[in-house]
Amino acid sequence: MTSGKRAKAQRRAGGRQAAAPAPRRAAVRGRRRRLGVTVAAAVVVGAGVAIGLSASAGSAPGEGGSRHLRLEPLSALGRLRPAGSPGPIGPEGVPVPVGPALAVAAPAASQQSVDGIECETSEQTLFHIHTHLTVFVDGSPRQVPYGIGIPGAETQATPQGPFVGTGSCFYWLHTHAADGIIHIESPVRRPYTLGDFFDIWQEPLGANEVGPAAGRVTAFYDGKLYVGDPRNLPLEAHAQIQLDVGRPIVAPVSIHFPAGL
Repeated sequence: MTSGKRAKAQRRAGGRQAAAPAPRRAAVRGRRRRLGVTVAAAVVVGAGVAIGLSASAGSAPGEGGSRHLRLEPLSALGRLRPAGSPGPIGPEGVPVPVGPALAVAAPAASQQSVDGIECETSEQTLFHIHTHLTVFVDGSPRQVPYGIGIPGAETQATPQGPFVGTGSCFYWLHTHAADGIIHIESPVRRPYTLGDFFDIWQEPLGANEVGPAAGRVTAFYDGKLYVGDPRNLPLEAHAQIQLDVGRPIVAPVSIHFPAGL
């Protein structure tokens, strides 16, 4: 081979050797791009999981929610007295118990803040739910009167009975009729308890008293026996609370919440 041909052959070989790493560099770049996509996807998925966990944690009920109540089956009480007739349908579409009021509605309320609950000149509806309260004393029904939490309550006569439409102000917890419906109408979302409602009513509530009625208190929450301080019972949407003072104990009453409640 002449020196000229040898030089050309060496140049061609050198070119092949220089070009050889190019596919490897391209492969490396491809792997890097794929790795980048994978990492980015993992970050997005991880962020989604984190957001999901955060949302789940945020949606959990508060410490005072019904999920944390100690509830037991009715069999723990033995034989219960049947509830009997629920009473005539009242102005809110809910039965009104046939019996006297447990206590008056405290018309001389001070209108001052109670347990951080204000009395507003108009009803607040940012947080608007309803709970039902039933009371028995020695086996006989008692009404939860209309006008609790509405100082200066003015009643309207309806074919189904009295209904409070206006007043000097409205506490965030109040009653419009004597059917046991507690209206929770609040400008803030926060837990409310039966103790808050009785404080606004200016009546005592404990293990041995419900308003002026004295005796051992048996409490029910959504048809189950509640073990604990009745003041801590949460007022939640469509919750059904029953308090029995003394004996006999009446089986839990269940109502239907009509549209709008």
